[in-house]
Amino acid sequence: MRTTAQSRLLCMGVLLAASFTVFSFRLIYLQVARHDDYAALAAEKHTNKVTIHARRGAIYDARGEPLAQNEPVKKVVADGSLIKDRAALAALLAGPLDLPESVLIQKLSREYSKTESKRAPLQYIPLKKQVAESAAAEISTRMAAAKMRGIIFEQESTRVYPNAKMLCHVLGYLFGGVGTDGIERTFDRFLSGQDGFRYIERDGSGREIVQFRGAEVGARDGSSVRLTIDMSLQNIVETELEIACRLYRPKSGTAILMEPHSGAILALANFPNFDPNKPSGAPEDHRRNRAITDQVEPGSTFKTVAASSALDLRLVTPETPIKCENGYWADYKLHDHAPYAELCVHDVLVRSSNIGAAKLAMRLGDEKFFEYVRRFGYGERTGIDLPGEVSGVVHLPQTWSKLSLSRMAMGHEVSATPLQIATAMSVIANGGRLMMPQIAKEIVGADGKIVSTFPAQEVRRVVSQRATDAVRDALLEVVSPKGTASAARVFGYKVAGKTGTAQKTDKDGRYSHDKYVSSFVGYMPADNPAFVGIVIFDEPHTKPGQSYGGLVAAPIFSRIGEKAARYLGLTPTEDRAQGEKGATIAGQAPLFRDQ
Repeated sequence: MRTTAQSRLLCMGVLLAASFTVFSFRLIYLQVARHDDYAALAAEKHTNKVTIHARRGAIYDARGEPLAQNEPVKKVVADGSLIKDRAALAALLAGPLDLPESVLIQKLSREYSKTESKRAPLQYIPLKKQVAESAAAEISTRMAAAKMRGIIFEQESTRVYPNAKMLCHVLGYLFGGVGTDGIERTFDRFLSGQDGFRYIERDGSGREIVQFRGAEVGARDGSSVRLTIDMSLQNIVETELEIACRLYRPKSGTAILMEPHSGAILALANFPNFDPNKPSGAPEDHRRNRAITDQVEPGSTFKTVAASSALDLRLVTPETPIKCENGYWADYKLHDHAPYAELCVHDVLVRSSNIGAAKLAMRLGDEKFFEYVRRFGYGERTGIDLPGEVSGVVHLPQTWSKLSLSRMAMGHEVSATPLQIATAMSVIANGGRLMMPQIAKEIVGADGKIVSTFPAQEVRRVVSQRATDAVRDALLEVVSPKGTASAARVFGYKVAGKTGTAQKTDKDGRYSHDKYVSSFVGYMPADNPAFVGIVIFDEPHTKPGQSYGGLVAAPIFSRIGEKAARYLGLTPTEDRAQGEKGATIAGQAPLFRDQ
């Protein structure tokens, strides 16, 4: 009996010793062998890696007016492990977040699965991004009053364009925080900066335990970009362009102001346009920067190329007579809008003679004419710092037909962007130099120091100043009572310029008789140009026979030029009493007269 009791005690002792041994080994295994794994699991549960977002750089105009900037917002996140009543929390959040309760309940009820048998609430549930600071404050107040927890706010910022649609095609917009078009895209690497991070621990209420904050790498804020654009001039251009587009109802309209000596873009506008604050709500067609993506036949604005090239090579002088075949050149099936027997080179431009321009191009020959066309920048990208620019089309001479040279001389069988046409006119305005268009002036770091500047860049000498002076004298008469662009006059100033009226082609390549691209490109003051301007409309709706650039686009240039001269403080050089103030539109009353 006694032996049996002792045996039982011995067995129990052995079992207890074995159990303690097993538990000891298990404890050693967990605390030593698996220490790192469980420490990492604990850290993962209580520690979060939080991104420190870099502040995106702003965009300013030439005078420092903000064009794109950041506003602080919150990202609202839920910790599912701290939420007791999801329905009540959803009801509390629905108003400030402007989300249906059903959607919030669905988000707050999300779970993750570590194993097939174990499910747990997510500790990081994004509810909504870019929530206004006022809405976040309202949520905090409501949560405190209801004694609820489980909502965390993360600091973010949202991109704001204070001028709405104005300059939209130059600025571009963001998609997913990344520059998607315009300056936002071109200079994204400078504007975006570099995000940082920090490791933090939170208590049971979801608040950070500051004393346990871990490693941290600070964010590097983005640099700002200052443009060459002057928003006062941009406002003038956009206002006049939009009024004209609503009157003529064209497929599109474009206007550009450019400083010819430096290539700086002072204003650039397209219509239709869009609001970069809400880019997804605009048709893709409205977001296209037509000034650099759309190609048109330049029409008669291209005649300056043939004239200046022939003058540069001294093949002709301004007084050289050109036989104009009384308005019809049968060998080349070429018409003029009026029957001229003979015109001097000067008057070929003033009267915009197709036959005269063709004969000037023929004096150069295929190869030389092609060379000068390319020297003026046609057929190649201008190099402006905006995405999506196309090169236009200038066919190689070996592909030309018998009629090609005569057609190209008057701006057919060649295509160009509005910016290329303005840049080519700048060659005439500045004395013969092709300048690269500049849209960015400088990049300024977050510390206020200048990171980079964009000085004027001369691409090449195109023609001599002697040639451009002769062309200027002719273009002055174009913008006169006897020229084709009398409506482009800005009383008090000398204006030089050229009209363009190009017939559009159909899908079979035949020229239309009722669809035109109407344009005017010129500069003022002619003796010392402050700017080159182009106004161009694709298929304006007018009365029959009134789609000419001199009737449609020239008056808009006059309106823009008058207001721009006033803003820039240009000194008048002519007697303002030369004629009635206020440009007329396509033969109508002066609808845009200042009151």
